[in-house]
Amino acid sequence: MKLAFFNNKTYDKVAFEKENEEFKNDISYFDLGLTKETVSVLKGFEAVCVFVNDKLDADLIALLKTAGIKLIALRSAGFNNVDLVAANSLGIKVVRVPAYSPSSIAEHAVGLVLTLARKIHKAYNRVRDGNFSLEGLTGFELRGKVIGVIGTGKIGAAFAKIMHNGFGCTVIAYDPNPDHELEKAGIMYTSLEKIYSESDVISLHCPLTPETKHIINSTSFKLMKPSVMIVNTGRGALIDTKAIIEALKKKQIGQLALDVYEYEDKLFFKDLSDSVIEDDLIERLLTFPNVLITAHQAFLTDTALAQIAKITLENIKAFEKGDKLENEVGA
Repeated sequence: MKLAFFNNKTYDKVAFEKENEEFKNDISYFDLGLTKETVSVLKGFEAVCVFVNDKLDADLIALLKTAGIKLIALRSAGFNNVDLVAANSLGIKVVRVPAYSPSSIAEHAVGLVLTLARKIHKAYNRVRDGNFSLEGLTGFELRGKVIGVIGTGKIGAAFAKIMHNGFGCTVIAYDPNPDHELEKAGIMYTSLEKIYSESDVISLHCPLTPETKHIINSTSFKLMKPSVMIVNTGRGALIDTKAIIEALKKKQIGQLALDVYEYEDKLFFKDLSDSVIEDDLIERLLTFPNVLITAHQAFLTDTALAQIAKITLENIKAFEKGDKLENEVGA
């Protein structure tokens, strides 16, 4: 199949080229994202492969239909960036990678927790500057702490097990569909209100839906311990960014770690080191000494990249053969 691959990065191409030795698709790699301006390159292509920062609204999907695109292959688990109603109405199939390496994201979340808990990022910068003082670097131990997990799909479950089994934490969880195997392993399901009020660390692992958008907000902050650490490796809009900035200013929360950001589409995956960043919200977040941000990096392991490539190409092969699309997402 002739495939147009957008938002290409070096690590993407390496992984896809290796896996494509088996599938033998004709892949053209484009560094730019898929937009109304770049859709003009699609003459002769049958499918597009896009990432989470490609926003496929109804107008863009209509242009894809006109260009002859039959398949949108997402190399991500999330699909909130695609207007599924528009795609369905125009007969364009949408497939995703529902799970590639849950451990990659879960382990990154753990890394963020440890970095903030022990102030490793500050210590690293100090030592590089020749400052070997320990003043101000007192952290806290995780053993015995209460960890709240919102969303216990494969990633949330992996994170919960690491914190419970590896660090000896008490793990409480919220999910509309409890995982009974997790319950048997000692993870206790409870209400969101209890997660907010009892947790020392809250980690977000739920999908972004109308129900979960801004699940962390000005109301929930009022229930939390002022020392709470909030970690988000899920979707940026799970947190109300303006509200969390106010909570940080008022010292309603203790620490914040983000691998995703509500308005990341104009920032993440780009080198803006020589540019003026016009996003005042992320600039404000970066001024807080108790905030740690990575740029949507949690998925970035060799194992995860290989799985993303393999499953994406399997999705395309199934479509080409007319087989059932196990990883199709519909309206």
